[in-house]
Amino acid sequence: MDAIVSYNGAKYDCLLFDLDDTLYPLSSGVNLACRKNIEDYMLKYLHMDESEVPRMCLELYREYGTTMAGLKALGYEFDNDEFHEFVHGNLPYETLKPDPVLRNLLLSTPQRKIIFTNSDKGHTARVLNKLGLGDCFEGIICFETLNHVDDKPISKSHILCKPSVEAIEAAVNIANLDPKRTIFFDDSARNIASGKAAGLHTVVVGRSDLVEGADYALRSIHNMKEALPEIWEAETKDHHDQILQSAAVETVVRA
Repeated sequence: MDAIVSYNGAKYDCLLFDLDDTLYPLSSGVNLACRKNIEDYMLKYLHMDESEVPRMCLELYREYGTTMAGLKALGYEFDNDEFHEFVHGNLPYETLKPDPVLRNLLLSTPQRKIIFTNSDKGHTARVLNKLGLGDCFEGIICFETLNHVDDKPISKSHILCKPSVEAIEAAVNIANLDPKRTIFFDDSARNIASGKAAGLHTVVVGRSDLVEGADYALRSIHNMKEALPEIWEAETKDHHDQILQSAAVETVVRA
């Protein structure tokens, strides 16, 4: 684990958070329902063999990090927005409840806070609203942010998303981050490894053991303050600079 280094009184300028299974626990059931919807999509729209879908879905996730990226890499053609609507359109969002503990933690930190997710903007908004965290982040980098220009898909055959190092570097550029002063929270071991390869400080969430590339491990996101007290030891910056910085990311990052 790296020694704590101070840059003008603060180690980090930005906290970069994954969304699903990071800001809320895997036990919510949202992830399981999402995977089931992906399998149903593969059956209904891609006409795959029912006996092969669960195995193929798992293999694509292991190989490419996301089933959607894997399907694209194998040459399957489908509408990205249609895919997201099917996969996220019928999830048990009612299992997600307001989280005042996490809300207070996030609002008490002095750094910029940005969501970085492979999910689409509709799903992201619903999750944040259910958790009561909608106003805790100054920006959102989601599927549309990385894969659309003027509301049009950049490519039909290739998508940019985690765990691609290219996607993480794109997020860094979009939000104008200094990787050495950014800490990245994610539940995926592959995403954590790619985050480290992109130069970020990394925290794997949802487990107590370190994975490859992780600087810290948190059983729960609620353990942030105990594990990373240096986040709260940052020097307060000039208020005018904070306003300018926040306004800039609002116009660039939000999808």
